[in-house]
Amino acid sequence: MTQPTVHQVPVTAPPGAGARGPGASSPASPGPLRRALRSVTPGPSADAGGAALYRRWWLPWLWMTPAIVGATVFGVFPFLNTVVVSFTDAKPLGGAYDVVGLANYRRMLGDPDFWLATRNSLLYALIVVPLMVLLPLLLAILVEKNLPGIGFFRSAFYTPVLASSVVVGLSWQWLLSDQGLVNTWLLKAHIIREAIPFLSDSWLILLSAMGLTLWKGLGWYMIFYLAALGNVPRELHEAAAVDGAGAVRRFWNVTVPGVRQSMMLVGTLTGIGSLRVFTEIYMLGGSTGGPGGADRTLPFYIRDVGLDPLTGNAGYGAAVSVALFALTLGLTLLAQRLTKEDES
Repeated sequence: MTQPTVHQVPVTAPPGAGARGPGASSPASPGPLRRALRSVTPGPSADAGGAALYRRWWLPWLWMTPAIVGATVFGVFPFLNTVVVSFTDAKPLGGAYDVVGLANYRRMLGDPDFWLATRNSLLYALIVVPLMVLLPLLLAILVEKNLPGIGFFRSAFYTPVLASSVVVGLSWQWLLSDQGLVNTWLLKAHIIREAIPFLSDSWLILLSAMGLTLWKGLGWYMIFYLAALGNVPRELHEAAAVDGAGAVRRFWNVTVPGVRQSMMLVGTLTGIGSLRVFTEIYMLGGSTGGPGGADRTLPFYIRDVGLDPLTGNAGYGAAVSVALFALTLGLTLLAQRLTKEDES
């Protein structure tokens, strides 16, 4: 029987593979500049594959360049410029100025209006932050259950977040004025004999502004807690119920530990926002910040002393801004430390 003939096809080596002939030219070795660049900015690792073989070291920096430029132009540079201006007597509209050293900071420490604004800001934070941490959590627990029509209530609670602060402030002006809805209803119900001065008493203006902040922020932070509650295992609630724990005990022993990180986040964000409050005081207390400026917060005070085109001192306003930044930074670092201690 004749064996079939097998034709072997010669395999052609890829270009550049195998030994080079005597006439082949060797590849040019990299120059000293290229070797130095490779030692400082090495390429992909030896086990890299796919697109990583063609990725350059500078490519991630290229994608981050717009964010870095934006943060530098609108964040770092204004901050550094504010610090520099705080050592001068610059005017709001520009012009010649002189370096005054620490004079603005000495004036700030001896200014009773600055300490009044600081008191109002701290009081605002001390009252609003605990309520804003707890009330949205209770609201999230209330709307978490999948009941018929619960989507309507979730949307209704979130609606104030979508409204402008100015629009909300005007609405509260109408509600709390002497002839507003609240006073009219209380008078007709014979609960009070005369209108409550919500918008003329300094303490009531401050408390009304806090209520406005709480009402507008409840729906926003409710969303935070709804996401956190979804990560709390149902088995823990069921086990606690089997052990005889009531609703209040399950809330403190199961729900609160499960959303503790979200509570720290809400507290930090609310604290920073409380120290920066301006619109609520302006809308309810007027352009003076309450009677005689008694309800001015630090941002309100910065506007009055630093941005007035006739009597303002941009240098002094910048010094107060630096103090507000230091206060906000201290609050943030304190919250982070409390979070770390809680985790440990």
